Amino acid sequence: MDWALAIQNLISPPVLFFALGLVAALARSDLSIPEAIAKALSLYLMLAIGFKGGVAASDNGLTVDLLLVIGAAGVLSASIPILAFWLLRATTQVSQIDAAAIAAHYGSISIVTFIAGTAALDAAGIAFPGIMVAAAAAMEAPAIAIALFLAHRGQAGTPQTPKAPWREVALNGSIVLLIGAFVIGMVTGQKGYGDIEPFIAHPFKGVLCLFLLDMGLVAGRELRQVRKTLTPSLLAFGLYMPPIAGMIGGVTGALIGLPDGGIALLAILAGSASYIAVPAAMRLALPQAKPALYLTLSLAITFPFNLTIGIPFYIALAGWLS
Repeated sequence: MDWALAIQNLISPPVLFFALGLVAALARSDLSIPEAIAKALSLYLMLAIGFKGGVAASDNGLTVDLLLVIGAAGVLSASIPILAFWLLRATTQVSQIDAAAIAAHYGSISIVTFIAGTAALDAAGIAFPGIMVAAAAAMEAPAIAIALFLAHRGQAGTPQTPKAPWREVALNGSIVLLIGAFVIGMVTGQKGYGDIEPFIAHPFKGVLCLFLLDMGLVAGRELRQVRKTLTPSLLAFGLYMPPIAGMIGGVTGALIGLPDGGIALLAILAGSASYIAVPAAMRLALPQAKPALYLTLSLAITFPFNLTIGIPFYIALAGWLS
């Protein structure tokens, strides 16, 4: 691993603001960000990253590379939950339903981790293709579908497997805005970017700091509530699953010919875990699953791991693979 990059990421303002929120919540501070403001921050981040990705992809349009990236992302989103499910069943005491729900989160993605990854690549001077935004959008639904199959596999007398809430997934606000901004960026190109650059470029890192402060507060509250249910084996899973999945994503990126930045981002996406779209879907599709397990693992364990250690590792991995 590039330790200089790892230290740079650890002492970057976004990561330190996340740490501030985490410590404040664990210390039971009354620091908080109003829900409406937190939602506005997330909407801004979706718009900015989607639009900039669309602008970057506008020079090439619909290409074989774009189709390869979307296809590879879909395969990763369908295969990683199977591996996660097997590891959970082999190493922990969680039920089949809970294992499937957790696996869905690790087959899907954290868009905030993706955004933090793009910021780390920018800071390191590593270019990445804008089409990677399309990969992020393709890694939601497959993981949910596979998780529903795994949840009811081999269960005799099980009622009809509930269908995935496709409408809720496809029309999830973050996905709609991410894809919509990507399309708008592709249509308007550099001219459109120039028109709104002061809005989406300069404030980006400051908004990211505020958003990660809020995420640190949320993660700290989750940790306080479930300390007794988070067994050592589950805690270990939340720490070893990201680099395993990230290595699979990185190798996949290298095989389809992505440059360093693209390999790193595909590894970051594969190594991340959803805590927005998939939890909402699991509440509808697998109401028997315990949110205290899957949300705490993805948000309070894997998310901080990726911000501090995972992203530098995935970037270093891309250098080794290219």
